[in-house]
Amino acid sequence: MNVRVKLFALTQDLAGTSEVSLELAPPVTIAAIRLALAEAAPALGPILPSCAFAVDNEYSTNATEVRDQAEIACLPPVSGG
Repeated sequence: MNVRVKLFALTQDLAGTSEVSLELAPPVTIAAIRLALAEAAPALGPILPSCAFAVDNEYSTNATEVRDQAEIACLPPVSGG
């Protein structure tokens, strides 16, 4: 299954792109997407454990299964004061 993950802010800067396309065997979970993203864009590896993921505009957990054509967003941790 082809999965497209949208990147924002720091994740976009580190990966050098606003979207990463991954080819994964179903069932596809957020945990599998995290692993595949770390392989596809190694610079993301250190921050992926702290990133939140949303599937079709709803926050998800590592166990969330992703359906075909779902919109997936990787949201970097936010800091500031």
